[in-house]
Amino acid sequence: MKKIIFIALIVFLFSTPSEAQCAMCRAVLESEEGQGVAKGINDGIIYLMAVPYILIGGLGFLIYKKFNKTKKDKP
Repeated sequence: MKKIIFIALIVFLFSTPSEAQCAMCRAVLESEEGQGVAKGINDGIIYLMAVPYILIGGLGFLIYKKFNKTKKDKP
């Protein structure tokens, strides 16, 4: 369990920022004067991309805990 926490900590500490625009979105947004809209679109794309991974990770964790608990209860 300590290895998993250590690996997760390393991944979160050493992650790099990313831009998540498709080519068409980038072309339209770069032509605008202010870059506030482009930053907002990038943040929205990252948010929409991250939610399924968080949900699947949470579900996997619950399944892991359930199976781990049943093994401890049995003699």
